[in-house]
Amino acid sequence: MPPLAILTVAMLLVLAGVLWARLHPFLVLIVTALVVAGLTPPDRLGDAAALPIGRRVAEGFGKTAHDIGILIAMASILGQCLMEARGAERIVAAIERVVGRRRAALAFLGAGFLLGIPMFAEGVFYLLLPLAKASWRETRRHGVLLVLSIVAGATMTHSLVPPTPGPLFVADEMGIDIALMMRQGMIVGAVAALAGFGYATWADRHFDIPLRTAEDDRPGTVPDDERPGTAIGPLPPLWASLLPILLPVVLISADSAVDSIAAIPPTVARVIHVVGDKNLALTVSAFAAILLLACRPRSSREKVRQAVAAAVLEGGEIILVIAAGGALGATLRQAGMAELAAAAVPQHALLLLPIAWGVTVLIRAAQGSATVAMITAVGIIAPIADAASLPYHEVYVALAIGCGSKPGMWMNDSGFWVIARMTGMTETETLKTASVMVAIEGTVGLLATMALAASWPLN
Repeated sequence: MPPLAILTVAMLLVLAGVLWARLHPFLVLIVTALVVAGLTPPDRLGDAAALPIGRRVAEGFGKTAHDIGILIAMASILGQCLMEARGAERIVAAIERVVGRRRAALAFLGAGFLLGIPMFAEGVFYLLLPLAKASWRETRRHGVLLVLSIVAGATMTHSLVPPTPGPLFVADEMGIDIALMMRQGMIVGAVAALAGFGYATWADRHFDIPLRTAEDDRPGTVPDDERPGTAIGPLPPLWASLLPILLPVVLISADSAVDSIAAIPPTVARVIHVVGDKNLALTVSAFAAILLLACRPRSSREKVRQAVAAAVLEGGEIILVIAAGGALGATLRQAGMAELAAAAVPQHALLLLPIAWGVTVLIRAAQGSATVAMITAVGIIAPIADAASLPYHEVYVALAIGCGSKPGMWMNDSGFWVIARMTGMTETETLKTASVMVAIEGTVGLLATMALAASWPLN
């Protein structure tokens, strides 16, 4: 079977399995990988021709789990313990103190952007949306702006900045240095988040949408359990709250930069290489978050154990999905995607970025999950990028894929329902606020990526 036909079958299986049959993405991706492996003619397999289908799929699965399994598990523990320790609330309070109470929306934007690096986007929503509602109860003003500010910040780092699963997998599949992906992802993400904040400000002025709650609230009151620093103890120190987030960024970046600094003694350089390894850096950061939770007033070993256990369960599911995506990507490469990619390389290299973006948009709109969209899209786009002599670094292709996972948030996306249910917005209200905003962010993110690729190619 020709490569284009195999790719078409793979796409249809993924979309049908997730969208129509409502199967778990792990099962869909593994079955699709097995089908692709079975459809691949032996003459395309080279040395792998002697291996059975299941072995070839398992090797792709195992390689991906080897590369990113520890990272995702530790990032999950980091995020869960940070949330349980109320470190996120401390970060919101600190940013709000800097920008002023009247600019609380900026505090939520910054907190969402920062917390979206170690935490899954839905976890950020669950954590910060109640705080936004508590802030809204005091004035009954700017409810839409407060909610959308959280979404604007968290949704961009979720798809652009490792160690969250989507960008981590894309960077690994394309052989991109994780520190470089972090840096460029934060630049593009910041531009896109500010664009989203601009739309959120406009929407807040034009849409009169209250934050509906089940309880009988009165203006100017905040429930005790939602008032920072009361009922369940004081908030942790700011430095301790920021440490688990900033530590992996600093350590991994130092590891990437140390060899270019001649003045650093060899012994120091070796130490930096050890602690700056991505797996060790995330492990150290996870333990910093565990200590933050353990040192909380009225904390206990059992509470820490439960938080870590919950994180491991959540992270394990993500690892399975991501590794299954790696298996699919490996079998697609064996099926001859490089041959197909050589014919698909656009004449103008910069056009590859909107192509990557558009492919991801279509997959995201069809099946709902931003992470699954990125996993599927990189299996198609990475061989094209490898076949082309790009005048810019492949990190920009990865960022275009990440930005393409933003448009298309509607009723088949779990994040859509988290936002709608926790704010009390109707489906129509959520579509015209959050869905439109993330589409704008994804589009602006693509434009920013193209501008960086043209002006700062990194080659």
